[in-house]
Amino acid sequence: MTAAAPRREGHGLVIGKFYPFHSGHSHLIREAERRSDRVTVQVLGASVESIPLETRADWIRESHPGARVVAAMDDAPVDFGSDAAWREHLAVIESLLDGPVDTVYSCDAYGGELAQRLGTHWVRIDEGRRINPVSGTAIRADPAALWHELAPAVRASLTPRVVVLGAESTGSTTLAEALAAHLGTLWVPEYGREHSEVREGGLEAPWRSDEFDLIVDRQIALEERALRRVPRPVLVCDTDVLATALWHERYVGTVAERLHRAADGHRPLLYVLTGDEIPFEQDGMRDGEHIRHDMQQRFRDVLAAQPVPWLEVRGDVPARVQAAASALEPLLAAHLSFAIPLEARPMDEQRALQRAAAHSAAAHKSETNRADAHGADGRTGEGDGRP
Repeated sequence: MTAAAPRREGHGLVIGKFYPFHSGHSHLIREAERRSDRVTVQVLGASVESIPLETRADWIRESHPGARVVAAMDDAPVDFGSDAAWREHLAVIESLLDGPVDTVYSCDAYGGELAQRLGTHWVRIDEGRRINPVSGTAIRADPAALWHELAPAVRASLTPRVVVLGAESTGSTTLAEALAAHLGTLWVPEYGREHSEVREGGLEAPWRSDEFDLIVDRQIALEERALRRVPRPVLVCDTDVLATALWHERYVGTVAERLHRAADGHRPLLYVLTGDEIPFEQDGMRDGEHIRHDMQQRFRDVLAAQPVPWLEVRGDVPARVQAAASALEPLLAAHLSFAIPLEARPMDEQRALQRAAAHSAAAHKSETNRADAHGADGRTGEGDGRP
């Protein structure tokens, strides 16, 4: 016999930090969607948290496109026993609503108090997290161990890239594949090599500058697809935008500033430069050993002038893998750390942070108003002959 469907409600409300968004959150929202005609999800974050609100909202929008997802800063102290704190939270919550709420959905007990203060009723989903035994606290403590609890969009946002690069025949592809295997993750091959094989005119035709824009676009698209599928929070890439910019110099003969700007906006966690001490191997597509060492030095100079950590690895493949992995470990640990959320801090600190956030917001608003007024004066001056 088929179980009866839950009674449909009108407007359902789900609130949370979603720091980060995980399978338990998704289950809660899905249950709200099953039981309600429409659902509003409010992402309420604090200024001290390290994942932008809109990033979290976008994660939820991708997984739950039928929900109305809104976000706002809520720096009020988290004190469920304080009527004053509740009033501050409610001011934010009610400002985001587009109509009366019929049902509040939550896993935790605060939902009952919230529903009472909104004058509606509460449905508790998965009390005690028996269906989804996961929490944001646990994920923040060890993202890698609970990686399977995160949606593809969340994985893509949290995963850093490690880029292996180097002059021709320095073993960069071999190292990228071996390093990914060592880390238990995916690696992205070099699209430029594929393009070299299929481009019109083959290797003999002169290279056009716009070909490198295509290579960059295709390389980033390969990365973006892989970032959503990584089994662990790191992705290894065999080349990137910066390397492509250097190959533009080699084959076109000019510096492409647009590619260097693109590289500045697409920085990895670590660059690994493969050493040129190994014997050169000609595979029919490479220029030759006569330019290898000069090109390698160009890589060193450019890497030394940019802010991303980098190292040059030498020796056999196991030695290179070990050197790269050792350099990566502390960087990866730092990257995957989260700022302590507001409610996990002492109450005195919460109140101090609230005052600091309010002061910062007021200063920003004042600065914005001054800029707007200055702009308006400038526009008026243009029309009435004033200097």
